[in-house]
Amino acid sequence: MDIRRLRYFVTVAGERSFTKAAEKLNIAQPPLSRRIQEIEEEVGAQLIERKSRPLRLTPAGRLFYEQALQVLERLDQMSSTMQRFVGNVRPRFVLGLIPSGFHDRLPQVIRRYRMIAPEIDLSLIEMNSMEQVEALKDGRIDAGLGRVRIEDDGIRRELLREEPVLAAFPPGSMLGPPDQPIDLSQISPYPVILYPRGPRPSYADAIVSMFRDYGIHLTRTIEVTELQTALIMVAAGEGACLIPTSARRLAHPEVLFRSIRPQVMSPIVLSHRIGDNSQGLKMLFQTFTTLYQEWGYPTPGFIGQQD
Repeated sequence: MDIRRLRYFVTVAGERSFTKAAEKLNIAQPPLSRRIQEIEEEVGAQLIERKSRPLRLTPAGRLFYEQALQVLERLDQMSSTMQRFVGNVRPRFVLGLIPSGFHDRLPQVIRRYRMIAPEIDLSLIEMNSMEQVEALKDGRIDAGLGRVRIEDDGIRRELLREEPVLAAFPPGSMLGPPDQPIDLSQISPYPVILYPRGPRPSYADAIVSMFRDYGIHLTRTIEVTELQTALIMVAAGEGACLIPTSARRLAHPEVLFRSIRPQVMSPIVLSHRIGDNSQGLKMLFQTFTTLYQEWGYPTPGFIGQQD
């Protein structure tokens, strides 16, 4: 069923005459009659009572007419919408990220980007680090923010900064003075709550590897999907977990936090396609440069440099 034949049928039904419809469509009457017959053969029902003057639609014809009008109206709307979009299209930059991992500074980054690059349509998509790599390779996103370094020949990873990791303990834990760092060994007696559960590799793997590097065996681990879930379980006394410092404000007020000795850091990694010199990526670099200066962070050496 093609659109041209639908328009033919709607015109015949509206004019209630093959002759008038043919004149309006600027075609000969015999080809117009054949097109209507083809429609009837395709739907398996007579749509027009040809012996009546003026022409009348059969019950099947009235139903078909109503449906055809809706289809043509929707098609016209789609055409108009696309014309408006093409006429007003703006460059688009899509950023993949894990919102729970960057909630502290992320709103400022987004606002500043839109302020310095109002001509670019910035879109955010929630996805983990593994999904970001695939989305970058497929062209579905233009950059990704994550906490796991994933090696891929087509992706360049930029270290934005290293953030200190804190240990979160249940209320009432006997930990000593609040300003006194704790050893990693003081965490291992607790069930260690890891997040996210999958896919791997993830932040959870980085935490497990850190304990192994220091020769500490975790006797019990609990895997959960989200950072917020891990902090709720800590507040409920189910175990301890390690979180980036910026996530501290998500926790219940009674959760106890301690810095760790030796200090443990969590990377913030910006990933993008090798060779990407787009204006959108340059504006993201400029955003981080400006904000890092305001926050007092050292500016990464790669900022402003692209392949």
